[in-house]
Amino acid sequence: MEVLKVSARSVPNSVAGAIAGVIREKGAVEVQAVGAGAANQAVKAVAIARGYLAPSGIDLICIPAFVNVVIDDEERTAIKLIVEPR
Repeated sequence: MEVLKVSARSVPNSVAGAIAGVIREKGAVEVQAVGAGAANQAVKAVAIARGYLAPSGIDLICIPAFVNVVIDDEERTAIKLIVEPR
């Protein structure tokens, strides 16, 4: 499954386009965000992507979870959003 990493500076519309593209190509995508700002941008992007895909008859669901990631040799906890069609 393809992983998209979102930061607090990510543009939600751009991330939403990437989510929609991966959903159309591969059927599912994992969105990872570390920190409150990044999680906020990721959730906004999923909501926008839902709007992008709705006219095609694709309804998205989002399954949240935690995942440990290594950043600069330090383990951090990230929010993982698995996005797939219903």
